[in-house]
Amino acid sequence: MSEHRRKPPQPQGGGRAAARRGQSGSSSGRRAAPRGATGSPSDAYGSDSYGPGGEERPYSSRAEARRAAQRSGGSRRRAPEPTGRGARRGAPGGPSGPGRGRASASSEKRFVDYPRAGKYGWQRWVPSWRLVSGLCLTFLGGLVAIAGIGYAMVGIPDENAAAKSENNVYYWADGSRMVATGSGVNRQNVDISKIPSAMQWAVISAENKSFYSDSGVDPMGIARALANMARGGDTQGGSTITQQYVKNTYLSQEQTVSRKFKEMFISIKVGTKLTKQDILQGYLNTSYYGRSAYGIQAAAQTYFGKDAEDLSVSECAFLAALLKGPTYYDPVDNTSFDPSATKEANTKRSKERWAWILEQMHDDKRITEAEYQKAIKKWPTPQGLKATKGMTGQVSYLVDTAKKYVLSHSKISQTEFDKGGYQIYTTFEKPKVDALSAAVKKIEKEKIDPKKRDLDKHVQFGAASVRPKDGAIVALYGGAGYENGHFNNNANTSGVPVGSTWKPFVLAAAMEYGTYKDPNVGVSPLSKYNGNDHLKIRNNDGSYVLKKDNSVFYQENESDYPWGYISLRKAMEQSVNTPFVQLGMDVGLSKVRNVAEKSGILDESMPQTPNASFSLGTSTPSAIRMADAYATFAASGKHADPYSVTQVKKDGQELPGFEKPKVTLAMPENVAHNVTDVLENVIENGTGKNARALGRTAAGKTGTTDENKSAWFVGYTQQLSTSIAMFREDPKSSRLLSMNGTAGEDSIHGGDIPTSIWTEYMKAALKGASDPGFPDAEQIGEIQDEQGAPSPTPTVSETPSPTPSETPSETPSPSISAPSPSVSESCFGFQCEDTGGANSGGTTDGGVSSTPTATESDTTRGNSNGNGGIFGGSTG
Repeated sequence: MSEHRRKPPQPQGGGRAAARRGQSGSSSGRRAAPRGATGSPSDAYGSDSYGPGGEERPYSSRAEARRAAQRSGGSRRRAPEPTGRGARRGAPGGPSGPGRGRASASSEKRFVDYPRAGKYGWQRWVPSWRLVSGLCLTFLGGLVAIAGIGYAMVGIPDENAAAKSENNVYYWADGSRMVATGSGVNRQNVDISKIPSAMQWAVISAENKSFYSDSGVDPMGIARALANMARGGDTQGGSTITQQYVKNTYLSQEQTVSRKFKEMFISIKVGTKLTKQDILQGYLNTSYYGRSAYGIQAAAQTYFGKDAEDLSVSECAFLAALLKGPTYYDPVDNTSFDPSATKEANTKRSKERWAWILEQMHDDKRITEAEYQKAIKKWPTPQGLKATKGMTGQVSYLVDTAKKYVLSHSKISQTEFDKGGYQIYTTFEKPKVDALSAAVKKIEKEKIDPKKRDLDKHVQFGAASVRPKDGAIVALYGGAGYENGHFNNNANTSGVPVGSTWKPFVLAAAMEYGTYKDPNVGVSPLSKYNGNDHLKIRNNDGSYVLKKDNSVFYQENESDYPWGYISLRKAMEQSVNTPFVQLGMDVGLSKVRNVAEKSGILDESMPQTPNASFSLGTSTPSAIRMADAYATFAASGKHADPYSVTQVKKDGQELPGFEKPKVTLAMPENVAHNVTDVLENVIENGTGKNARALGRTAAGKTGTTDENKSAWFVGYTQQLSTSIAMFREDPKSSRLLSMNGTAGEDSIHGGDIPTSIWTEYMKAALKGASDPGFPDAEQIGEIQDEQGAPSPTPTVSETPSPTPSETPSETPSPSISAPSPSVSESCFGFQCEDTGGANSGGTTDGGVSSTPTATESDTTRGNSNGNGGIFGGSTG
C-alpha cells in the first residue's frame, strides 16, 4: 500500500479499532495487518506478530490476531525507554505509548481475580475454584475466631450472686416514700446434698431427660427460636436445664438474637467448666416458683412450710410442675395476671402436670413402683398465700397495680424486676387512698355484720378513683388486705358484671350514631320507648329476638310497674330496662361496643358475641376501667387511659415508657354533655338520690345484676370519677353469690351501700375544692320514638331540665298484658339489673336467652367475658 494513502498515526490507537482502521484504509480489501506490522507508533503490540524478516504472520481471523497480540504483549519484557524524537512522538514502547500501558496493565496481579482476567462473556463472572475455596475457608475461619472470642469473653454464672437482691421502692404522688419491698427475704441457696433426689429427678424427667448426657446446648431449640424471631414471633421454649440456669442468673429475658447467641456461648462454657451436679444445683436454687419464692428452699417454705430436704416425692412433683409457669400452675386465683388463671383452672392444670411428672419419673425408673403408688394417691395441697413485709392494708394493692403497670409498659421481666433496685413513682395520693379505705370500712361496719347474719359473710368491695382529662389513678380499694388473707385486687380485676351502669354507653351511642331508621340523625334523650315489663324485643328487620330454643324472648324489669312509653331520660332516672334493650338493638350493639371501647373499656371485658342483654351490663370491666370510662363523660368526651406510674428509675437513670397517656376524643363534646345532664338527673330524682348528700354538682348511675350478685355506683364531678363495686364471693370456688338478704335487706341495690360509700369518700376527697358544676348541654338529635309510641299532644311537654316533667306518679300507659314469665325465661346470666326507684319498686335488667343459659348465672369472678383490667394482657 502506498505511503500517501495510509492514515496518519493515531497516538492512542490500538486493538480492534486499529484493525478496523487498517481494513478500511486498504483499497484491495485484504485483511488488515495486525498492529505493529506498519511500524507506526500506534501499532506497538510488539514484533511477535511477525515472522523473521518482518514478514506478516498469517492469521485466519481478527479474533485470532487479537489473542496473539494479547499473548505477546502480556509476556514481553519492558523495552528500554527510547530517546530523542521517537520518545517525543510517542514511539512504540515509549512512556506515553500504548504498548507500554497495555503491557503494564496486563502484568499487574490482583489479590482477588474477579471478574476473571483473560475470560470473556459469562465466563468472566464465574468464580474460579480457588476463589470459592478461599472464601469458604475465610468464612469458616471467621466463625471459629468469633466463637473463640465469644467463648473467652463470657463468664460462668454465680448462683450466690443471683441470690442477692435489692428492694424496689415505691413513692406516693407527692414524692414521699410509700414502701420498700423485694424478694431478697424469700431467697436462700442450699447445697445439692440438701435437695432430695426426687426433686432432682422430677425436674430432669419433666424438662430435660438427656441432662446427664447432653452438651448443655440444644442447637435445634436455638434454631427454632431464631427462625421464630425472623418471622416476627416469640422464641420458643424447650431449652436445656443448663440454658435455663444461664437465663436465671446471667441474662435479661428479652427475646433477641444477640441474647440467644450469648446464652449459647455461656451455656457451652458452663457445660465444660461445671459438673452436672453444680448446674442442677444452680438451676434449682435460682428458678422462680411463684409467690415471690426464688429457689427450692424458699419454695418449700412458701408452699409446704418445711425445708427442701424434708419434701416428699409428691411435693417434689408439685414444685417441679410450678416451673412450667407459676401463674398457671399455682392453685390460687391469678386472674390479676391473666383472666384464664382462675383458681379452678390452675388447680386442674397443677394436678394434671403433677400426675404426669410422677408418671415420667416412674417410667424413667427414677422412683420405685411402691414410691409411685404412694405419691399418686393424693395431690399435696399447698399452704395459702401469706402477706410479705410491708404489704398490708391498701399498700399491697397499690404495689400490685403499679407493678403490673411497670411490667406491661416496659421490657423489664418479672425476674429482673424482682431482683430489685427500681424506684417507682406512682399517681396514688395518700390522703385519698386513706379516705376511700375509711369510707368502705365505715359503711361496711354500719351495714354488714357477718357474725349476726350468714348472708353478710364473704361480702367484698372494690373501688377506684380517676382524675378526668388525665387518667391518673389517685386512689383505689382492693380488699381487706393481704394480712387478712385477701390477695385478689378487687379494684384491678375482672369478673363482676356492671349492670345498669352500662346504660349511659347505650344512650351515648344513640346520640352519636342514631338508629337504623335514620343513622344520620342522633337520638334525643326525650325520645320515648315502651317501659312496660315483659316485652318482646325486635330486631332491625321487625322480627322478634329469640331464645336458644327459638321461642320468643321477653325482656323483664324488676317490677311489673306499668310505665308505658317513657322518655329515655326518665328510663335512665328510674333504670327501667326494656327501653334500653330495644334502643341498643335499634342503634346496633356494635356501635354501643365501639363507644364503650373508645371511652376506655377493654375489648376483652366485653362479650365477644353480644346479645340483646349486652345493653344491660353483661360486661365485666374492672373498677378502674369503669371510673376511667365515666371520666370521659366528665371530661366533655376526652379520654385518657388510666395509669398508675409516672416514673421508674434504675441506677439513677430514668427508664422509658412511662409518659402520660395521650388524650383522645372518644365522643363529640355535646354527646358527653347530654349524657352528663341525664346522669345528673339520676342523682337528683332517681335511683342515685342518696348521692345528693355530697352537697355539690355530680352525675352518676346505679347498677345491680341478675340474682343480686353485684351492685355498683359510678359517679363523677369535673375533678374526680369514682366507681364502687360490691359483691359476694364463694372463697373456695370464686363464684359470685346472691346478696339477697345481705345487710338485712331483701336485695342490695346500687343506690344503697355502693352509693353511700361513694358519697362518703367524695366528701373527703373533694373537701375544700370548688364546685365548678358541668358545662351546659345543648339540644341534641331529634325525638325518635319507638314504633307504637303515642303521638305527642300540646298538653304533654318535656324539657331537658334536671327535674323532668314525667314522674312516677303520672298516669301510666296501659301495660301489655302477658303471662308472667318464669325465671328461666326472663333472667339469664348477669342480665337482670335493679335500681329501686322511688315509686317503681326498683327494676331489674332481665337478659335474653339467645346466648346465656341458666347455669351461666353462677359466675366465676375473673373468668367471665375476658380481661377487665387496664394493662393489656392482664387486668386493670
